[in-house]
Amino acid sequence: MDLRKLKTLIDLVQQSGIAELEITEGEEKVRISRFGAAGAQTVAPQNVVVPLPASPASVEAAMPAGEVEAPMEPEAHALKSPMVGTFYRSSAPAAKPFVEVGQAVKAGETVCIIEAMKLLNEIEADRDGVIKAILAENGQPVEYGQPLFLID
Repeated sequence: MDLRKLKTLIDLVQQSGIAELEITEGEEKVRISRFGAAGAQTVAPQNVVVPLPASPASVEAAMPAGEVEAPMEPEAHALKSPMVGTFYRSSAPAAKPFVEVGQAVKAGETVCIIEAMKLLNEIEADRDGVIKAILAENGQPVEYGQPLFLID
């Protein structure tokens, strides 16, 4: 798994307040835990347990010897949920999504809807940029402060 992707996942776990995240991509599996390896169960050898570092230097120290780190790209801005509710990418089930990955957006442009207490709240981009990632699943609940989009 790419080191930049790992760093992004670590940042998302820190910002969202979740205790543990496990991602599987093909044969690779990564588990990120806020509480370190002491609370983790024993896992199969193909799994990697990555405790959240206290500083970016400890991430570099955890890299295997001989691996060269790629130059860091500026980190994308995370557009976070302003409320608890249900995330929707479009205005209706059959409608096309408000935004797609790679699409340019302007500040104030609607990027999704969050339904809370039977009210549909349009969520707008808070800056100009390009959608780098959509972090929430359509029709799934989201928490206050949960990252929804990465805008670069």
